Amino acid sequence: MTDISGLAPLTRQITSRTVLRTIIDSSPISRAELARVTGLSKQAMSEIVRDLEVDGWVRETGRTQGGVGRSAVNYELDPGKAFLLGVDIGGTKVHASIADLSGTVVEEILEATDTRGGMHLVEQLAVLLDTMTTKAGIAPQLVRMGAVGIPGAVDPKTRRITMMPNIAGMTDFDFEAALTGRLGFPMVLENDVNVAAKGEQVLGEGQDIDNFVFVALGTGIGMGIISEKRLIRGARGAAGEISTLPIGGDPFNSSAFGSGVLETSVGSAAIRSRYAGNSGVEGLTVREIFSRQDGASQTVIDEVGRTVAVAIAAIAAVLDPQRVIFGGSVGSRAELIDRVEYHLTRCMPVPPACVISSLGNRAGILGAVAIAQEGFYQALFGLPLRGVEPVTPKSLEGAL
Repeated sequence: MTDISGLAPLTRQITSRTVLRTIIDSSPISRAELARVTGLSKQAMSEIVRDLEVDGWVRETGRTQGGVGRSAVNYELDPGKAFLLGVDIGGTKVHASIADLSGTVVEEILEATDTRGGMHLVEQLAVLLDTMTTKAGIAPQLVRMGAVGIPGAVDPKTRRITMMPNIAGMTDFDFEAALTGRLGFPMVLENDVNVAAKGEQVLGEGQDIDNFVFVALGTGIGMGIISEKRLIRGARGAAGEISTLPIGGDPFNSSAFGSGVLETSVGSAAIRSRYAGNSGVEGLTVREIFSRQDGASQTVIDEVGRTVAVAIAAIAAVLDPQRVIFGGSVGSRAELIDRVEYHLTRCMPVPPACVISSLGNRAGILGAVAIAQEGFYQALFGLPLRGVEPVTPKSLEGAL
């Protein structure tokens, strides 16, 4: 057993963080169990836990009955010790939230995106943060880490945005560094579909599944990949950009280079075009087309479902996902997923299960909160917690 009475301040700090990490991993947990797990003496553990409680890191959470007439106090992380910022930026809307260390959202705002980009978007997020902390009664300095999902690719090495067509001036701008400097705490930048996949992993249809993909289908199509419990980003941050798959059209047609062959075949514009070309009414929205349930709409849904099924078969050959989770305005339509499943059984001997996201449009902010939570713990402990993957943007250096 280890006694901490004569430990140097740095060693004592490391010991305290080891105990805190154990509490986070195993709460609720008693001091006696903490002493057993860490190898510290009961006296040393009492001192460490008392200090953590005084500093606001842990709190009591009931008692565990031991022997006859005896019970032990259990402890857990106090989620109000710090707060996290989670943001999902779209081409038209910004969804921002503040959550405590348990990942519980305590305040959120949805408003139109400032499409001027650059520092205009940075200032928009700063104002949103100030509004949310005021409404929630949270001291601004308690917000310690944040994550932002953006509709573009983020280079894992440079942390710069390489593609973001819907918002001006972002590819020549160090958005992550600018946010960190303006907000005063580390910010993590991530592709929006990757962020949604993380949300599904933590709270949605990807819980307790080691290998799955999240496919967002709406105006365009994109995919987030969770493989062996880890988010896959690729060499340039473009893993999952399935809009460019050579499926559903001619891959050598240069007119499809901008949006991608698959996207031009199954995205919202393609659905409207297919419907009009099948003697349907022109000018209808995708929602209206799906709701009509006439012969033309049934044909279009089947055609799109068949093309998506071929894409899923190609994806499955490479990634072998256990489950495909669909989201987005088109991907969340049960009529379409029914046709996808039907065609998958015709082109694959053992197709992956297909489900619709239960989180809907909240997958983005919940995933952003989860990534911010991971970043906070990595900065605090230096290593990821159990089941938490490393996050390594420049902004995490010296975070806490």
